[in-house]
Amino acid sequence: MESELATGRVRPTGGPDGHLTQEILAILHKWGIHTLGQLAALDKEELRARLGVEAVRLWERANGTATRLLKFVQPPEAFEESFEFDHEIETTEPLLFMLRRFLEQLALRLSGIYLVAKELTLVISFSNPRQDEPAVVATATRTGKETYKRVFKIPQPTNDVDLLFRMLQTHLENFKSEHPIVAVALSAQPIRSASQQFGLFETALRNPQQLYETLARLSALLGSDRVGIPIKEETHRPDAFRMEPFSWTQNDEVRMSNDERNSRTAQRPPLQISRPALRRFRPPANTSVFVAEARYLESDKIRGQIVDQSGPFLFSGNWWDEKSWVRAEWDIQLENGDLIRAHETEGIWKVDGIYD
Repeated sequence: MESELATGRVRPTGGPDGHLTQEILAILHKWGIHTLGQLAALDKEELRARLGVEAVRLWERANGTATRLLKFVQPPEAFEESFEFDHEIETTEPLLFMLRRFLEQLALRLSGIYLVAKELTLVISFSNPRQDEPAVVATATRTGKETYKRVFKIPQPTNDVDLLFRMLQTHLENFKSEHPIVAVALSAQPIRSASQQFGLFETALRNPQQLYETLARLSALLGSDRVGIPIKEETHRPDAFRMEPFSWTQNDEVRMSNDERNSRTAQRPPLQISRPALRRFRPPANTSVFVAEARYLESDKIRGQIVDQSGPFLFSGNWWDEKSWVRAEWDIQLENGDLIRAHETEGIWKVDGIYD
């Protein structure tokens, strides 16, 4: 219901009881009640007996005695800190000084509401404009500046300022830019501190933060493409894999999938099938095969006279691009009873492994 003080008239408002309010107002108008003062002068109990509870609500609002509870809505808090330098900087000392202050502020705010940081996002703005925007527009707004963004996954969420600062410092030790820095921003992704109970044969890392710092140093020295988790590629090429960045979530998912697979395997009845296992040499051992009346194989891993063989088994792939490969594999039995797997590529023989 709305009230206009200038005219003293009562008007209905929309809502779940809007239709009922319209009927009550129509009855009040028939009674000759057209203003808030006329409505307030009526007897409350008689109005309740004739028109019900909704009419009493209108009467209370006209008399100013109605109370309506406010619903408290707390806006989401953003844990972000940013700073624009007065002058362009070209060294990391001022940058690290501001990042240390940012971490102290963020840790204090997170600790005040019993949260910890699970992820940090570092954004560095440079003096040059973005290449995809006009120079005039880019220099006029901060959003037009070229930026560098890096997300730091924290293996074990924490508010330890020293630990988080070492993580940022390790990354910035090998950070290089062609343009001066004009602004820096740091944001934290909060999460509740959770405890994890491991199984009987599972153990936690003694210091997950130290492992993360070691991986960061290795990535800075060797390159991010040389440090990570080996992922087997979808190809028939033996030992084909690629490196992906180390991910804690991925490890948890792999561990859970392995646990589920092991539980399903444990429920199945055991199969009485004996299969030989190939113990691979990594890398494959260089070898030579002498073809004569008595064929002979010699390498730095194994040697002996060949008494039987099975093959060749031809494999190939990626024939459509420069990564094409082709090889012929052989199963070879030696005179001493050893059964080995060897392959030949472009006339070069190598021993892949030996069967148990």
